[in-house]
Amino acid sequence: MAKYADVYNDWKSDPGAFWMEAAKEIDWVSAPTTAFDGDAGVYGRWFPDGVCNTAYNCLDRHVEAGRGEETALIYDSPITGRKKSYTFAELTEEVAAFAGILKAKGVEKGDRVIVYMPMVPEAAIAMLACARIGAIHSVVFGGFAPHELATRINDAKPKLMVSASCGIEPNRVIPYKPMLDAAIEQAVHKPDACIILQREEVTAELGARDHDWVALVTEAKAEGVTAAPEPMAATDPLYILYTSGTTGQPKGVVRDTGGHMVALKWSMENVYAMKPGDTFWAASDVGWVVGHSYIVYAPLLQGCATIMFEGKPVGTPDAGVFWRVIEEHKVAALFTAPTAFRAIKKEDPNAELLENYDTSSLRTLFLAGERADPDTIQWAERKLDVPVIDNWWQTETGWPITANPRGIETLPVKYGSSTVPMPGYEIHILDEGGHEVGAPSTLGAVCIKLPLPPGCLPTLWGNDDRFRNSYLNHFPGYYETSDAGMMDEDGYLHIMARTDDIINVAGHRLSTGGMEEVLSGHQAVAECAVLGAFCELKGQKPIGLIVLKSGVTEEPEDIEKACVKLVREEIGAVAALKHILVVQRLPKTRSGKILRATIRKIADGEAWKMPATIDDPAILDEITEVLKARDLVRHDLQPSA
Repeated sequence: MAKYADVYNDWKSDPGAFWMEAAKEIDWVSAPTTAFDGDAGVYGRWFPDGVCNTAYNCLDRHVEAGRGEETALIYDSPITGRKKSYTFAELTEEVAAFAGILKAKGVEKGDRVIVYMPMVPEAAIAMLACARIGAIHSVVFGGFAPHELATRINDAKPKLMVSASCGIEPNRVIPYKPMLDAAIEQAVHKPDACIILQREEVTAELGARDHDWVALVTEAKAEGVTAAPEPMAATDPLYILYTSGTTGQPKGVVRDTGGHMVALKWSMENVYAMKPGDTFWAASDVGWVVGHSYIVYAPLLQGCATIMFEGKPVGTPDAGVFWRVIEEHKVAALFTAPTAFRAIKKEDPNAELLENYDTSSLRTLFLAGERADPDTIQWAERKLDVPVIDNWWQTETGWPITANPRGIETLPVKYGSSTVPMPGYEIHILDEGGHEVGAPSTLGAVCIKLPLPPGCLPTLWGNDDRFRNSYLNHFPGYYETSDAGMMDEDGYLHIMARTDDIINVAGHRLSTGGMEEVLSGHQAVAECAVLGAFCELKGQKPIGLIVLKSGVTEEPEDIEKACVKLVREEIGAVAALKHILVVQRLPKTRSGKILRATIRKIADGEAWKMPATIDDPAILDEITEVLKARDLVRHDLQPSA
């Protein structure tokens, strides 16, 4: 049995040979003879002479290997009550037909296609169809506001848009077509056509540029319209995924074709310990990087069944829905955000609903997307009786930077750590001057020595200069993650906060993540957020917001006092966390990230913009009122934009 240290050292001693060996897991049209060209692109390019096709590797090759009747994609929608499964053969047929439709509408290799869809199988079909013909897809989270969609249209300049008539939330239906039309109206660039999937809940009004998905597919199948996989250079872009930029102008993260497949295939085997035929469930959304990597591409590359879940961890219909899906579809590994488990824990603290289901198929729970607080991990460990593995990565990297490599060996878990670097990632903790911090467990900027491994972004769409300025220039020779953390004496990485979440209280650099870890350990606290607000005396002061578990009977004021005491005991008086406020809920993005920077701007009285990704805008008004009631807003709020 291989050991992690051996595998990591194999990579470090000869990175090129390591990745060339991993590349053998991919079916190439023309196999690469070179692992890496350091002179190409901004910092080099992987498998520069390789030729391949992503959709072929996800679909056709499994059919050709005799696995066509095995399940590839499971759609489970507790919101609508609909379920549907596709075998590899059926999914290949759907993707080939839709790829033929795209070509018939004038989409060619290198053209962009924006996919603005809810969590329905057609979203994955559209992505794979683009990959099949060499078009570059850019998935925009369904329901994004018109202005945000328009900025992405202007940047990507799509030939065509693929959308649906609506998205469905637990308590509302969101018509997409009016937002799509408004975005195209606002955008300078105009796509040639839109293909719209009509859903039962809303029938969209189609205009001159619009085509009905079902009608097109029915016609294509009747006429035998299809498209073969297009040979693609390994360095050709597969997709663009926009992530928030500090300037308000979103950054288009580019993913290449060959390196992406090699890295994802390696991770499924070695990080997630998944075998062909297993069922993998990433409870995320195709609009986010987890949805790209671990709903659509990685499971299908590995020959696993993957689940598209149109629901929420609570309220569709209850906090037992995750257990129902695990039992029904024999899920071997669940990958979700800690937020989902905090929501379940808040609604059903004793996991009583779990007793109604058989979750014995589940081997591992993987958490990522935000810091996994020890209390949530321990709760999940106790209730599910499986390893709970935190892993840390970014939209930019596309696959885990640090993880506990279940497929190699399961290392001891350290709560609050995402464990160790994966092959390809040499992590350094640097001070503000770009020097190693030296001593273990010293806080600094988490940086990755260049080159980045296969699967990571080679650049930003159409903007090499912004790529350099955003990630490479601050620490020459390194990729700057913008996360702050520390490496302990065992080589485990502890991500403490975004670098802008390190606060300076009277000259002391403090991690808000460390304070949150303590607060979440209080038995009454379901979830929390700590942020640094302006303080005339000390520069910054921490403010803690806590949401209580269901059924808590203690007085909020008493819990607030107990939490202040807890932080003082665990971190010390230096933390100076004197303001802890009970709130009903925390403002989050739709993917579950807490909007700490926006709360800080409210507290500091700065002008702030309504984040495009916010789950429920009303929550920010609630937070503002709570802060004002405690006199924690610096001065009169400037109007939000």
